Amino acid sequence: MMSTFFNDLRYWLRRGLMLCLLLLLLTGEGPSTRSQIVRLKQLSGPLQFDFITWEIATLARKIAYGLLAPQRFMTDADRARFVLTYLDHVAEAQQLSADIERSYADPQIADPTQATAPQRDSLAALRQRLDREAPLAEAILGEQVSQVLTEGGFGHLSQIVPPVSGTFTPLPYLLIVSPRARIESLFQAELQAGLDAGQQQELETRVESAEPDLSAYVTAIGGLSAYPAMLLETADLDWAADVIAHEWTHHTLLRAPLGWYYERSAEARTINETAASLLGDWAGQEVVRRFYAPLRPTEKLLPEPLTLPPREADAPFETFDFHAAMHEIRVTVDRLLAEGRIPEAEAYMEERRQYLVAQGYRLRRLNQAYFAFHGAYANQPGASGEDPTGAAVRRLWAVSPTPAAFVRHIGWATTLEAVEQLADRPVHRTALP
Repeated sequence: MMSTFFNDLRYWLRRGLMLCLLLLLLTGEGPSTRSQIVRLKQLSGPLQFDFITWEIATLARKIAYGLLAPQRFMTDADRARFVLTYLDHVAEAQQLSADIERSYADPQIADPTQATAPQRDSLAALRQRLDREAPLAEAILGEQVSQVLTEGGFGHLSQIVPPVSGTFTPLPYLLIVSPRARIESLFQAELQAGLDAGQQQELETRVESAEPDLSAYVTAIGGLSAYPAMLLETADLDWAADVIAHEWTHHTLLRAPLGWYYERSAEARTINETAASLLGDWAGQEVVRRFYAPLRPTEKLLPEPLTLPPREADAPFETFDFHAAMHEIRVTVDRLLAEGRIPEAEAYMEERRQYLVAQGYRLRRLNQAYFAFHGAYANQPGASGEDPTGAAVRRLWAVSPTPAAFVRHIGWATTLEAVEQLADRPVHRTALP
């Protein structure tokens, strides 16, 4: 018993050290003038996310629950059933929330508060149940991802370093700022969770009014590599498994040059995000196949891309290729900006945004900052346009003998040239520290 206690203590001390490192490296900005960065921080400051409070509360909960670890007494089948039941409850809560919102928007309902009272009571009770179930679901999914990573060649003596850990939580929104004259991420800031469309647009307008040469974009995200990783509450198993592995990739790359250069170079950021997307796709798919395939329909085993925007239920999904459309838009915008035709590029993006909305994709904004953010996720052609970085990373993935070899190699590559050299002639390097 005492040995188990000290093993658990060492485990959580390692997590604490990882947390300190992540807090130091979590946010930052690319090249820009110091005065401009100060102004942008002031503009976004009132809305910025309080990471310190969140980390203290979340880590305390994780430590308390981790010492109990009730999943140790469950079979693999029981674990899978528990997670699927939890996800069903999330779906039920999301449906109740949507029904309540529709009632408040319906002009035929004179008193939506009274009309939705039973639904709101049901939702409150369901939220309490989800609060109790979430820690166990998180622990199970984390251990399932760890098993898949171990089989992919990761870990030392069957121990994944850093440990896989994530928590379902309201996620911060992200403010991205790019020059109007070119597509480049100059500044990013994590904002408070739950911002509505009006608040997002107000901040974008405030930034662009104060800095007329900049383009701003506020977006929701699917996960964030704090520690534990911040995960979007979702009813989609594929998404959950994918994003846990995606964020863990960011964690492990913090031990390598590619992680160190994430905020210093747009090229390094694209390499990092593309590598995390590829590993997340693979690990998420493997988790579903190994642990859940016997318990759920087989028609959906591949996870949806994490960067695909919301789509209306009746959108012509079968006949419209969103990624091909975004690729064409990005290539055209890059050409117009290279020619100095900024107003034409912006008018073109707005016209194409309206077209994409007509196809069922709810794109609130499409501008230089949008592409600066989404273009970094180049695990498939799309918003990255003609940037060859994503293709080089995908080529290295294809020629790597194992997922672990891929991460071990790419951790040392902070430029497109370095990735291309590895992809053309894979080399053996020492493991990440």
